[in-house]
Amino acid sequence: MTTDYDAEAITLYSGLEAVRRNPSMYVGSTGADGAHHLVLELVDNAVDEAAAGHCGTISVELHGDGSCSVTDDGRGIPTDQHPEAGVPACELVLTTLHSGGKFDRSSYATSAGLHGVGLACVNALSKWLRLDVWRDGAHHSESFARGSVETPLKRVGDSARRGTRVWFRPDPEIFSSCVLDAELLYARLLDIAYLHPGLRVDLVDHRTGRNESLCERSGVRGLLAHRARDAEKVHAEPVTFAWAGDGCVIDAAVQWTEGYAEQVFAYVNTIRTDLGGSHVDALRGALAGVVADHLGPAADRMTVVDILEGLTAVIAIRIPDARFDGQTKRTLRNDEAGARVFDVVTEQARRALAADPELARRIAERAVDASRARLAARLAGRTARSRTRAVEVDYAVYQRQFGIRSKDWHDSCAWLTDEELLGKHAELCAVPPDARMLDVCCGSGVVGGAFRGRVGETVGLDLTPEMAALAATRLDVVHQGTVYDLPFPDASFDLVVTREVLHLLPRPERPVSEIFRVLRPGGQFIVGQIVPYADVDAFWMFRVFKKKQPLLYQMFREEDFRALLTGGGFTDVRMEEHFLWESIDRWIDTHETTPANRQEIYRLYYEAPREVRAVHPFEVLPDGSVRDRWRWCVYSVRKPDRG
Repeated sequence: MTTDYDAEAITLYSGLEAVRRNPSMYVGSTGADGAHHLVLELVDNAVDEAAAGHCGTISVELHGDGSCSVTDDGRGIPTDQHPEAGVPACELVLTTLHSGGKFDRSSYATSAGLHGVGLACVNALSKWLRLDVWRDGAHHSESFARGSVETPLKRVGDSARRGTRVWFRPDPEIFSSCVLDAELLYARLLDIAYLHPGLRVDLVDHRTGRNESLCERSGVRGLLAHRARDAEKVHAEPVTFAWAGDGCVIDAAVQWTEGYAEQVFAYVNTIRTDLGGSHVDALRGALAGVVADHLGPAADRMTVVDILEGLTAVIAIRIPDARFDGQTKRTLRNDEAGARVFDVVTEQARRALAADPELARRIAERAVDASRARLAARLAGRTARSRTRAVEVDYAVYQRQFGIRSKDWHDSCAWLTDEELLGKHAELCAVPPDARMLDVCCGSGVVGGAFRGRVGETVGLDLTPEMAALAATRLDVVHQGTVYDLPFPDASFDLVVTREVLHLLPRPERPVSEIFRVLRPGGQFIVGQIVPYADVDAFWMFRVFKKKQPLLYQMFREEDFRALLTGGGFTDVRMEEHFLWESIDRWIDTHETTPANRQEIYRLYYEAPREVRAVHPFEVLPDGSVRDRWRWCVYSVRKPDRG
């Protein structure tokens, strides 16, 4: 490596070599997503022609050799010589970055394609590309190879036809996968058909014989109906917003559903901005503000997540000079557009609620229900402890469920036998080596078994005979009984352990008081519990876990669980965190989780609100399976010593 750094060390890439050297900068990826981005760039250019009023049909064809052609019946790219470059204009836009007809508003008031970059990028990243232009009574053609002219522009013949066709094959030297997915492209073309009423959009897959022709008339209202077609609606008809002025057009439709997720499908100049931006933030803020104003003081304890839970919305805006976060255009950055959306939606939403009291009532009740569900999950431990009415426990239900579960107990999830998690519990042990330990609600005895060698005697207790039999293979002695009335005298044990039990019990402070009772003064209680990452995912986790386990009573937050322990008289709280990836597919494959609930659990993950995704790590894999990174908190507390 030379240490010289002078003018000769500066490398200059000419033409489209810079695109080929760093393709991800222009199309976001060198995988399958990048190859599809090339197709969509061409589609976006054709859509710009339609938006300008010059195109009525767009056709996308997938060919057997892996190539794709996009054809429109617009004006056709100009073929005459460019006065400054001295080459045909169509060749200029295919071989030169930052050339094109979208830099001023004389040809396009608004546009979707990359300004002066899209066509050139497609050409640069294609193994080969053929351009056909029909305009001014003639058919012209030109061919390229990896961005360079291969066959100069030539007149093929006379033609009364007009339009442009770009036929290309993604370059396998650039993309790890060049296979184009017809279903993915169909979804994008369907969006375009809805957003441009009357435009015909065709998809032909010569590989499979598939032939689709799309032409929709219902605009954003129809697109919303399509997106929410399987949802149970809170109100039958969507609320729509429309405004035009100062070169800006806003169209939106919103509808609350009984689902848990908030879904906003957002478009700028027909481009799907799947990461949102100023227009989405404005829509959400305006709707939340209007509903909160309608609720009055009742909204004081609500969050935006409560108010927008179950919302499905489509917003499409057209603006000149759209500014995005990058060439892939996934986030809008125009603050002035956001301000306009906020004002329009606020004004029109207020009028809609004032004009339709029944609509206002339904939306308000939906927000109140969401708030109650969140608070129920967040405050479950506290509210359970504050009740004075006795709670009847149906012990037979627990015995029946866990008796069945005992047959494949250790196969039902990863956490049950995870050595690191069991080790976290055992590492907290701080009792004499001759101590007597109780594993309460011991299940198969794996938690108590982790303390072998650290204590003198291991005793187990479980309600279910089948579980007690399993635990007897790991613990010295196992009793059958209930944690609400432990069958042991006061001060019988130096250590009590348990894990992931108290959330399944009504009035968990009662079992905690029993554990406190049977511990000797100075004795230690070690307990592990899955807890949410934050307030915002507590209500969501409560629903996931409740769908999986009908016996669930509460989803403790960390501070709630800590308060449960200290409220029971324990002191010297120490907590260790452990994070464990769990297969949700395996976890929900149990008899107590009905097929309908399993599907609902998947939906909760697939449609998790953005606020939940921001704090709670989980993965939805390409095959639809789910992995969740659970947060375990393992606590050590002490019963105060009399001395």
